[in-house]
This record gives sequence, C-alpha cells and structure tokens, in this order.
Amino acid sequence: MGKAWKFGHDIDTDVIIPARYLNRSELDFLASHCMEDADPAFAQNVKEGDIIVGGKNFGCGSSREHAPLAIKAAGIKVIIADSYARIFYRNSLNIGMPILECPEAVQGIENGDEVNVDLETGRIENITKKAFFQARPFPPFMQELIKAGGLIPYVKEHKKNA
Repeated sequence: MGKAWKFGHDIDTDVIIPARYLNRSELDFLASHCMEDADPAFAQNVKEGDIIVGGKNFGCGSSREHAPLAIKAAGIKVIIADSYARIFYRNSLNIGMPILECPEAVQGIENGDEVNVDLETGRIENITKKAFFQARPFPPFMQELIKAGGLIPYVKEHKKNA
C-alpha cells in the first residue's frame, strides 16, 4: 500500500530526471532529484512503496534509462498510467520497475489517495475511495524478470542455474 503521486499527460524523461543531473549516475543522487521539475517536494516526501499515477504517453522524450532508475531508486513500487512511451516501457522492465496500463485506475485515483496494487493479478485498489480496477497483469516470465530486479539480474540468475 502506498500514497498516489498523480501527474498529467506527456511526462517526459527530462521532467522525471532533468538533464542537468545526468552528470552523475548514483541511484541515491538520481532519486534526490526525481520529478523535481513537476513537483519540487516529491523527492523529499515520497516514501518507499508509494505509487506514481500518470496520464497518456508517460516517459516520452529521450531514451535515457536514468528516468525509470530515478523513479525506482526513489522508492516507487509501481507506475500506473494510461499509456507509456515505448522506450520508457522497455527501459522500465529492463530494470525491474513494474508498470501497469489502466486508464480506469488513472481516472479513479487522485493525488494522495492510498492505493494497493497486486502485481501478480493486476488488481488495483483505491483504499481511500473503496474502488477497484483491473489492469492486465504481466505474464509469469515478465513477473519473474521484475521480481529478479530486471533483465540483467534475471539472466545472471538463470545462467547460474543452467
């Protein structure tokens, strides 16, 4: 369960982690500047397990992997959006950042609502409003990849066990 941080449509990677901070790649540094151009208080107030809710085309812009890394390092459990830019979608899965598409949930969740997400089933519960939404869950292989922490840890683990 976490607090919802709601953002609008077309949140680009430069809003997620501004280019002026890309001279360093430490995760705690990236997390400390995550979303600051959209909400200057975000990085100081986000808690482990919170959730980002976005509109259409979330993560558009450049192909920088720093964007989902900054979000994950900030403690976000999952991102729920209407839709994602293709490269952001792929980068998120590559680093094990869970993302769900569910326009109904985006409409039914407000900033600050308490939300619970079951990644295995895709069930989204807005505890504040006592409402439920259903996103399409990832297939078992992708759930394993997310649980492993991304593509590289997944491959390393499976090579070790092969």
